[in-house]
Amino acid sequence: MIETFLLSLLQPFATLASGIGNQKKLLIMIYHRVLDEPDFMRPGEVDKAAFTWQMQLLAKHFNVLPLAEALERMQNNTLPPRAVCITFDDGYADNYTNALPILQRFDLKATFFIASGFLDGGRMWNDTVIEAVRNITTASLDLNKAGLGVFETSTHSQKCQSAQEIIKKIKHLDLSERTRYVEVIAAKSQDLPNDLMLTSEQLKELHQSGMEIGGHTVNHPILAKLDETTSKREIKENKIFLEELLGVTLQFFAYPNGKPEIDYLRQHAEWVKQAGFSAAVSTQWGVATKDSSLMELPRFTPWDGEPLKFMLRIIMLSAKF
Repeated sequence: MIETFLLSLLQPFATLASGIGNQKKLLIMIYHRVLDEPDFMRPGEVDKAAFTWQMQLLAKHFNVLPLAEALERMQNNTLPPRAVCITFDDGYADNYTNALPILQRFDLKATFFIASGFLDGGRMWNDTVIEAVRNITTASLDLNKAGLGVFETSTHSQKCQSAQEIIKKIKHLDLSERTRYVEVIAAKSQDLPNDLMLTSEQLKELHQSGMEIGGHTVNHPILAKLDETTSKREIKENKIFLEELLGVTLQFFAYPNGKPEIDYLRQHAEWVKQAGFSAAVSTQWGVATKDSSLMELPRFTPWDGEPLKFMLRIIMLSAKF
């Protein structure tokens, strides 16, 4: 819990944010995981303690809205000051076990974009790389035969850096080629986890708790690397599966990885619309306004580890755009 004196220090920032918010801007935050505790292999992810104080700040100083309400009010010019939406990508199990109780504690709603192909024991390719490198017991990981090079793995920091370098090297390869590399890396390790992602029952309970569920493709591919038929299938089959599982019509979609003209192209936005989604979010850095394209809404990741910096980051972002 953040102490009263600390909250008082943040009040000037909240006042400044209020003035900025009158410009009818919507800040959409991106999260992926809420860890039990800090993890040296995942320095960019928040843990329960950090997520708690972040949500406390948002609940106290901002107007946190469900995405559906926020977009409707943005379009009809009734968006309140300091409007914020909270979103999660991919469908990790700790969205249910860790994030949900904290959101409920502060009476906040969020939207969870689910890659349906990983439910019930699946594992995303990047997590396979991270967990395989974590398990390496030798001083280095030799991937020369795969054409990737040799990576140092003696220390925690080396393992983290090596995993991120490998992910960067293979992220934008064709799906079949990337899968081949991941299989080679996975073979270097044992006991890879199969409980990182949500189960179908957890997803149902997440939805029943009042959280909004959105689409995120079946297999989380780089859409820009796929042909038209495969892209449309990834988008549409994800929507159909989740709607049948939850008994609800999905309104919103998140592009995997989400960088315009790198991870997805303009035609993908049109195909998402054709699939029946009313809005879609990217990872383009920025804030949304009434002039923003509903099929390419910008978002940002709140990575600051201290409350004052966290507040200042939001205010600076709002002022910039």
